[in-house]
Amino acid sequence: MRIARGRHILPMPDTPDLAAFLDHWQDEADAAYLYRVLAGFEHDPKKKQIYLDLADVEDRHTEIWARLLAEHGRPVGAFRPTARTRLLAMLGRWLGPAFLLPMLLAEEGREVRGYLNMHRGIARGAPGRDESLTLARESAEHASTLGSIAGREGEPWHRTESGGFLRNVVYGFNDGLTANFGLVAGVIGASGGSQAHSVIVAGVAGLIADSLSMGSSGYLAAKSEQEVYAHEIAMERDEIALMPEVERDELALIYQAKGMDAAAAHALATEVMADPERMLDEQVQEELGIGERAMSPLREGWVTGLATAVGAFIPVAPFLLWSGTTAIVVSFAISMLSHWLVGAARSVFTGRSVFRSGLDMFVVGLGVAGVGYLVGGWIAGLL
Repeated sequence: MRIARGRHILPMPDTPDLAAFLDHWQDEADAAYLYRVLAGFEHDPKKKQIYLDLADVEDRHTEIWARLLAEHGRPVGAFRPTARTRLLAMLGRWLGPAFLLPMLLAEEGREVRGYLNMHRGIARGAPGRDESLTLARESAEHASTLGSIAGREGEPWHRTESGGFLRNVVYGFNDGLTANFGLVAGVIGASGGSQAHSVIVAGVAGLIADSLSMGSSGYLAAKSEQEVYAHEIAMERDEIALMPEVERDELALIYQAKGMDAAAAHALATEVMADPERMLDEQVQEELGIGERAMSPLREGWVTGLATAVGAFIPVAPFLLWSGTTAIVVSFAISMLSHWLVGAARSVFTGRSVFRSGLDMFVVGLGVAGVGYLVGGWIAGLL
């Protein structure tokens, strides 16, 4: 399973890409490590055993890549989890299976795509081609197993969704930090850094405006989604009441698509139809694909808005304690460090390495500060 990086380069037709093989070896070893972490705090004995079995399969995948690497003169060393894997393990221990299971499901989905792309890019008979197809199939089976445990239908490698409490915190914090850092830099550029009062006023105003904007946007988006779901569920309830035979036949077809024979599917759908509420639950899950939201709109708005406010406060805080060059230097230093850290945190959702994600955000923060400073100085020169 692929834990990180997404940087595999498709090999030339007859030349094995040993760097890609090494990446896959690391990814599979990281996966085995995380499955055992997940099993360590899983209380359900059946699920715990599933995770341990998956870890054993990942160990076998690791051995496949290790063998290919050794055959081509690049033996692997001792396994060490990547920084992102250690971060996921730490968050998993804090937040439990509800956090780590969806992360592993998303990673398995990415791994299916990665192995399929690798298979298509390798010439027939070349090293790694058959292995990549085999591992794609087994990763797909892992994704389906995890999807069943998580209560998700469909093929997870086609999913792009992610969300939840931690995601709202990270992205809200990132928005507040970046936007207010640019604003503070603009005021510094306009005043030459001599007007700490102006920086504080502008920074606090930006903090309030950005946190209210992000919080209200989060609330309204969640509210709108909830209203759409409620409308669709109400329509489905009416359809069950007004045309039960049609709905029963639809559910039977869904069961058949999952592999049941026609008679058994019709019998099960008829049994479900006897209880209208159960029928509604089944249709909402199977036909509409609507799952239960983890957060209410109000909580989503508060979490996003508060995280934005915390991020926006960072560039302003030094001006409350110092003035002049000291405040500017401290503000720049802690803001750039925060950009790197929030970039590293985003790697949890994007699948990239901690260092690369942190570096990307560092460059973005530097660019925002530079543009803000230059624009502020330019505008001040025009006035």
